[in-house]
Amino acid sequence: MSDNQALSRIVIVGGGSAGWMSAAALANAIGGSVQIDLIESEAIATVGVGEATIPPIRTFNQRLGIDEATFIRETQGSYKLGIEFVDWLRIGHRYFHPFGQYGAEFDWVPFYQYWMREHLAGRDEHGLDAYCMAWAAAKDARFEPPMADRRNIRSRHDYAYHFDAMSYAQFLRGYAEARGVTRHEGRIETVERDPESGFITSVATGDGRSFTGDLFLDCSGFRGLLIEGALETGYEDWSHWLPMDRAVAVPCEPVGPTLSYTRSTAHRAGWQWRIPLQHRTGNGHVYCSAYETADDATKTLLDNLDGAPMAEPKHLRFTTGMRKQIWSKNCVAIGLSAGFVEPLESTSLHMIQYGIMRLLAMLPDAGMSPILAQEYNALTRAEYERIRDFLILHYHATERDDSEFWTYCRTMPIPDTLAYKIDHFRRHGLIVSDERELFNNPSWIAVYTGQGIWPERAPVLSELRGAVPVSDRLAQVRQAIAEAAAAMPEHDDYLRRIIGS
Repeated sequence: MSDNQALSRIVIVGGGSAGWMSAAALANAIGGSVQIDLIESEAIATVGVGEATIPPIRTFNQRLGIDEATFIRETQGSYKLGIEFVDWLRIGHRYFHPFGQYGAEFDWVPFYQYWMREHLAGRDEHGLDAYCMAWAAAKDARFEPPMADRRNIRSRHDYAYHFDAMSYAQFLRGYAEARGVTRHEGRIETVERDPESGFITSVATGDGRSFTGDLFLDCSGFRGLLIEGALETGYEDWSHWLPMDRAVAVPCEPVGPTLSYTRSTAHRAGWQWRIPLQHRTGNGHVYCSAYETADDATKTLLDNLDGAPMAEPKHLRFTTGMRKQIWSKNCVAIGLSAGFVEPLESTSLHMIQYGIMRLLAMLPDAGMSPILAQEYNALTRAEYERIRDFLILHYHATERDDSEFWTYCRTMPIPDTLAYKIDHFRRHGLIVSDERELFNNPSWIAVYTGQGIWPERAPVLSELRGAVPVSDRLAQVRQAIAEAAAAMPEHDDYLRRIIGS
């Protein structure tokens, strides 16, 4: 294709969260100037179990101009302040991965370094959770958004959402169609490619309708109808580091107050999610089929529900990893067709968001400059690998030896990139990261210490600033957090206020 040729038509293959998030974002950014077609089949089921998110989803909704109250009401949503991990280090142990910051800064040495100094010296018996605004609210099922005034302790938390993923897709469908996106019902049966360039020229449904396009987005899920089925880009398998390859999911009746956090409970050969929505609790057991059968996994899930199941269990298969090329020729894979790094830290919808926003930032003309694809692929690979390493940390840093699965995870070789980060923290109490990390310092601190990785010493500078009244400041922060959390409304009361009931 020639350069500088105007982009005139984008074809999105597949619906669900990936398809309709893509359609909504494209319609918002370029609607009216480019024809956007989305093809999906009601006969093809979507995964539809990813109901927990991380804070960047708020940026996505805000960019689209979506009102938060409307969004919460339409998706049966609730608020999320972080994730509680149960039985990951050892059976009976718990820790919390919060959204937001720890404590409050009172010196130019980071707060966590002072806390670490005092804790390692035995001068502070309080755990890290005592300095966490998000946990102080979450543990009592409370919630309110953070304050804008960064001097206030109630500005130190962040939040995301739990919601019904299928309802979200339907909500975005209405948004996108109102802005010019055309939906077509049908199942793609054939993909035509230019014999010289290899570019996709059109896709056709089983009833003979053909859809031409300049740019194709593959939102077809795990099968990767375009990116793999037609373009054969290949897949990089990470299951030797993240051995989960199955999941079974089921909703249950809600019981008790609506918690403002996700819970992840480790089991013999995997872990179980608990995601509280307004109308139900989402549950699923992610496991490794080499160590547990589907029947045993289903029993583990059903035996650990809070309420009565509301549907038959749904089984999923996957391989953790990513396509060797996410953008190939004139096709960009979005969502599960691009790769999958399992839902442990609720990153699935974020990877859809990341893929879309990155595409908009580098949107090509019809010439499809190969250096745009090269940069897109490099940035996307780096994002996947950083998330991959963060997830591996949860499995590898464990004391559990009660099953073959946990013994494998504890003793398996890990990527050099993760080993380097662990070594820095263990030796010097320092977080090694760059500004592009999705999970920033508080996340790494939470999981390092929660999974039993402690530094041999606090960072040197914190040890040299002996004149700073650290003990007094820590006590003040603890008191301020406790009082601020007690003043927050209960999560259910806040939800009722938001949805107007």
